Amino acid sequence: MKLKHSILIFAAATALTFSSCYYDSEEELYPGTAGGNCDTTAVSFSATIQPILAANCNSCHNATVANGGVVTDNYDALMNPVNAGVFHKAINHLPGAVPMPFNGQKLPPCELMKINAWINQGALDN
Repeated sequence: MKLKHSILIFAAATALTFSSCYYDSEEELYPGTAGGNCDTTAVSFSATIQPILAANCNSCHNATVANGGVVTDNYDALMNPVNAGVFHKAINHLPGAVPMPFNGQKLPPCELMKINAWINQGALDN
């Protein structure tokens, strides 16, 4: 009986040791494939960028709050940090800007790729 309990405890401990949960980012789990199958060919401000900003930025960077003097809830105001290069640096967590989201993780790789593609394509109001 004692041997059965010992075997059962050993089996349970072994199972717990080899089956653990973890919450790594996609970039850490799959280096070199950030964004996966991210389509950046048809990126537009209204259909692609605005929804990303609405979900991640506008609550802190809108015409009413405007943290850091940055407004992301309308195209004209957004163009100031975009043209200055600060927006790109902030969302990509690069030197020269406060990383955004503030005190948070970078946006998902595909969202960053879409925003960067939009900027690289001229940051059009389309």
